[in-house]
Amino acid sequence: MAHTTTTANPISRDKARITLGIARLVFGTLGLLAPRLLIRRIQGPGTNSPAAVYAFRMFGIRTVLIGQQILAPDGPNRREALRVAPIIHGADTATATLLTVRGHVPKRTGLSLIAVSGFNTAMALLAMHRAQQGRPEK
Repeated sequence: MAHTTTTANPISRDKARITLGIARLVFGTLGLLAPRLLIRRIQGPGTNSPAAVYAFRMFGIRTVLIGQQILAPDGPNRREALRVAPIIHGADTATATLLTVRGHVPKRTGLSLIAVSGFNTAMALLAMHRAQQGRPEK
């Protein structure tokens, strides 16, 4: 019987990185082009805060740019984006948790924000770990 070796499919090995990159592109683009949609999802209908629109657009462009770096071919920009992603998403998760615990958002909204941010944090940690596994030790 012939022995066959299998090589891990780079796409499946990079699922966390790709998922995180796509999520950043989608939510960043929404922040840029449809901030009021995101604001309504958090604060409910009838809210119209120019400061919130500004904040979503300001962070939207950063989110898109980081998403592009995460999806880029391997190199220093991608490695740096993967290195800082857990910090960024961990801070998002902590913020969503504080907003929920302090009652600044409805509980259902808060739990949704925590779930999304927590998922992104998990994907960021997994992507960073897998990227570090693929690099030769110095």
